[in-house]
Order: sequence, then structure tokens, then C-alpha cells
Amino acid sequence: MLRHAQQARLVRERKISSVELVEAHLDHIAKINPVIHAAVEVLADRALAEARKAPQGPLGGVPFSVKDSIELAGAACTAGTLGRAGAPPSSEDAALVRMLRGAGAVPIARTNLPDLLFAFESDNLLFGATNNPYDVACTSGGSSGGEAALIAACGSPCGLGSDAAGSVRLPAAFCGIAGLKPTSGRLPREGHFPPAGGWIEALWQIGPMARYVEDLRIMMQIFGALDPGEASVRPRVAFYTDNGIAAADGEVSRVVRAAAKALESEAAFVAEDRPRCLDMAYDLEMKLLGADGGDSLRQYLAELGSTRVHPLLTAWLDKLEPYRTGLAGFQRYWADWDLYRAGMSAFLRSYDVIVCPAYIHAALPHGASTLDENFRGFSHTMAYNVAGWPAAVVRCGESATGLPVAVQVVAGPWREDLVLTVAAWLEQAFGGWKPPPLISPGS
Repeated sequence: MLRHAQQARLVRERKISSVELVEAHLDHIAKINPVIHAAVEVLADRALAEARKAPQGPLGGVPFSVKDSIELAGAACTAGTLGRAGAPPSSEDAALVRMLRGAGAVPIARTNLPDLLFAFESDNLLFGATNNPYDVACTSGGSSGGEAALIAACGSPCGLGSDAAGSVRLPAAFCGIAGLKPTSGRLPREGHFPPAGGWIEALWQIGPMARYVEDLRIMMQIFGALDPGEASVRPRVAFYTDNGIAAADGEVSRVVRAAAKALESEAAFVAEDRPRCLDMAYDLEMKLLGADGGDSLRQYLAELGSTRVHPLLTAWLDKLEPYRTGLAGFQRYWADWDLYRAGMSAFLRSYDVIVCPAYIHAALPHGASTLDENFRGFSHTMAYNVAGWPAAVVRCGESATGLPVAVQVVAGPWREDLVLTVAAWLEQAFGGWKPPPLISPGS
């Protein structure tokens, strides 16, 4: 349950060896993974071999995990899709994996995700579904759901996910941990499968996930994307609970409002407001992903040899079909995108930070994410993919049934420092991550 910085300090002070730290995590994964099905491959022998070399650096000896779409040298990267079931081991680490290992961290597991990353639940034909550590009848979210579940259940202190419509933030919210989608293009995306490319590249980013905001900050510093120290400004904060597309339910709304209230002592001012263009976000994300009705995705799956796909992916493809258009239509889509980004930028004249829902409910039951009344709620995270802005989530409450409820914190481009500072304030005010029921007090 320690922060990864604390774990690294224990190793440096020789109060625990890196081998003992890795062994403790491996033992814990063996206990929890049969329940949550978060890790698709546990790298036990390799992790212990690396730990025996006593790796040096700010994260010397600390384990980490990676989503099964991020390359790890010597391990196969399946992206959860049938055609990659026999994929050869990757020849080299993804860029961010290389940076973490350079800081002394030790890869310990690869984690579950949806079929080719296309779902807000982590379920596929290769490995099955990942369960939420707080209620196994609920999803851990997607697409970085295995990563979020493993971290929440203390199988890994930190890791990497990727986010094109909320795929870091939504699972982090459902599992009660902290997660960050950096500014689009802020971090290298080398070594991700599928690879970056085309206009969709502007929608997504690899991002860090951890139980604590402090650990996100340390990872961003290791990645060379954040200076030490905290933002010194008193931000102007806007908050909302309804984006004009899908309103948050009562439980989520109360948590967001409580978070906004808690910021009044730290902020220059706090006001209920939202960008006027925000109600464009859902259609805009779907237009950009579905201008060809999903044909390029179908072709890509065929080229991979994914002759069958998971029903969650089929449902995604069905939702893209109404957005099929021609060249003239795509030109209009692009104009809409420019209009949206201009409107979002104009909002920054009045505010520095936005506090809002990560999603309209706490974690959903398995299989419920594609229902229309639930799917449009993912517009709360999509809004900041199409804007390209940095956004983090942090747990600030829980539902009546004990599921985590998170708040999303957003700022303008390149202001990850501000996002993480405000997220840390909220974590301090509300406690952040809490152990799920399957974690015993002595774990």
C-alpha cells in the first residue's frame, strides 16, 4: 500500500531488498489475480532476475506493470485481439518503459484490455474479463482496465495505460486510483500497438497510472515532462456536473460539488460553468473515429487475422456506422473540430482548471457499457481527447454500494503541473485511494 517513492526509499535504505519487494508483489498477485483477472502475464522469473541486479535510480527495485498494448522487450504484445494470439516477443521496450527501467523500475506484469483496445470494459476472446476489485460483478473499465484493477488491488504500485477516449481515466475512476492523460503529443508513443498515425494520433496519449497522485508526478518527472515542484498559482476553477450530453447521477454530482467546495480555500475563485462548445464532444469524437463507418478498423482486424472479435468491439463498430461520410463530410468534421478547439481555448481566458465528472456513474456492471444511456456518458472523458488537453482523475468519494467515485481535473495544454497540483489537493482533502475489500489489513 506504500507509495512507490516510499518503496524505493526502503530499498535505498536497505530496509528491504529489491528482491524481497518484487517477491512480495508476486505473492500478492498470486492471491488476487484469480479473483480480478487483471494480469495476463506475470513476469516472475524475469522480474526476480532484474531485482537481483539491485537496479539503481529514483525507482530502484520498484515493480511496475504495463497494459498489453505497450511493448516490453522479450514479451508478446497481443492488444487483446485474436490475430495477435501468437505474436512473437517484442524486440525492444516502448520508449516510456525504457525510461522507467532506466530509473530502476522492474516490469512485473502485463495487464488486460479490450479487443484491440476498443471498449470501455476490459474483456476479450484471449483472456476474458477483468473484474473490479471493489465488486467483481462490475467492470474495471477500459481500455486500461487490467492496469487499473491490478494497481488498485496492490498487485503493482504503478504502470502505463493509453487513452484515446478515456481509456486511462475511466478505469482509474472505476477502480479508485489516480491516472493522467497528458497533453496529446507530450509523451513519446513509440512502442504502442496499434502504432500512432493519422489524424487519430491527436486524440490519444500513453499515460501513467498509480494509487497516488504523487507517484504520477514522479513518473512524469522521469519522463522529462514535468519540472520538480508544484504550480504556484491560485487557479481560477470552473466546475460542472452536466456537459449538455449526459448529466452525472446524484452520487457523482454530490462528489463533484464537494470537490469544488473543497477547492475554494486554494483557488482564486470557483464557479459553476462549462465551455459552451462542450456539447459537441461526443459527436466529434465519434466523427473522427468513424468517418469511414469503421471500415479501416475492420480491414485492420482482418489483416491481423482477427477472424472473430469480441461483442464489445462489434458494438463499437455499430456505433461508428452512423458517422460514415465522404470527403466533403470529413471536411465538415474537421471544421467542427477546429471550431471546438477554438471554443475550448476561449474558455481558458476565464479559467485555469476544470473540475468535472470522469463518468456519470460509479463502475458499471459487466456488459453494460455499450447501452446507449451509458455509452454517451463517456463523453465526459472524450471531451478532453478531442481538445488534446491534460486531464487526471482522483478518487474523492464512493457510491452507496462502496464503489469509488472519482473527479476529473483538467487544464489547458502543457499544464500537467496544474492538473496534478489540484488533483493532489483533492486527494489530501478526500483521502484518495482506499483498499478494496479483497485486500486484508496486513497486505
